[in-house]
Amino acid sequence: MYDVNTHDVRRFFAGVWQQRFQPLQLDGLQQKALRIIEAHPEYQHYLADIERYLDKNWLPDEGESNPFLHMSLHLSLQEQAAIDQPPGIRAIHQTLCAQHGGDWVKAEHEMMDALAETLWEAQRYGKGLDVNAYITRLRRLIGLGQEDHARINPHEVGLSDKISHR
Repeated sequence: MYDVNTHDVRRFFAGVWQQRFQPLQLDGLQQKALRIIEAHPEYQHYLADIERYLDKNWLPDEGESNPFLHMSLHLSLQEQAAIDQPPGIRAIHQTLCAQHGGDWVKAEHEMMDALAETLWEAQRYGKGLDVNAYITRLRRLIGLGQEDHARINPHEVGLSDKISHR
């Protein structure tokens, strides 16, 4: 995928914020990022003084949440919905937005918990993302349960090929 470090992510959002007065010069991803930043005015002061926050650690134990992680999760969800990957996420996003009266921020905040939990499990157990667990968490948000047929996880594609050739 991409080799992106914490500083790159933070500078990306700060750069978008600096260019906010020339939105036509922003590419599609940057425009999405700007929309996210504008929806979170509580984070804008970090972006205005990015050098001060490049190495800051936000500690949940101290009641802090990382604004860059938060904005990145929004961006991830929007990209997933845009390409409908995993399949079905676009419809879930649209349904949640409708349930919240068009408020995409509230909808994505609900979805973010499912994404964060899935990422945490992948890190904790040293495995790839479990797309079945992820899509089930998302489906529950709109009153649906687990799908009837399990999906192949991306990290299992090579494994399933090896198993089927035995």
